[in-house]
Amino acid sequence: MFIYYRALLESRETEVISSEELSQLTGFSAAQIRKDLTYFGQFGTPGRGYTIKDLTHQLKGILGIDREWEVALVGMGNMGRALVAYEGLKNQGFNVTQLFDSDPKKIGMFCAGLKIKNIDNLKEEIRNSAARIAILAVPAGAAQSVTNLLLEAGIKAILNFAPTRIIVPDGVNVLNIDITNELTRLSYYLVQPDALKIADDNPAAGTESPEPIA
Repeated sequence: MFIYYRALLESRETEVISSEELSQLTGFSAAQIRKDLTYFGQFGTPGRGYTIKDLTHQLKGILGIDREWEVALVGMGNMGRALVAYEGLKNQGFNVTQLFDSDPKKIGMFCAGLKIKNIDNLKEEIRNSAARIAILAVPAGAAQSVTNLLLEAGIKAILNFAPTRIIVPDGVNVLNIDITNELTRLSYYLVQPDALKIADDNPAAGTESPEPIA
């Protein structure tokens, strides 16, 4: 759905867009797009298409980006510093409001205007905030123990940049971002050109779920 939303943002110069035109922008078939959107309601007009302004508004609500979210970021290494400085997060309503680390040399320092706090105080700090989303940018060996702290603090969604899988209970959403894994996928395509052709023919190939709705 975010792919559809992003395509709509790139089409603001027009007022109406058809599923066929949206298909050309996203790579998904027009039939798949209509199926996905129908799952959430009736947004378009047969024979006319979708009003971009209205559909963009609807998709923002579906994706939960029609509001602002407070985000806690744990791990202030190179990755953590890059993420907190990334303007794209704030532009979509994700405001990093708290930074944590365990390194005494970093605790108390400021990054992007935010003070880096001691991870020992993580549970108390997050419980006293509105943050329900966390970004995990810690070494693999610390990922699960930090995750446990986040869960105890009430975090319900984690974007995991640690190069390992973390275990969470039902009701907590985790998205794993393993850059090495993605680069390995690219190197595979370089040495297996036939596999790359398959991926080009099917935009959903290589994703964890073939359904664009997810």
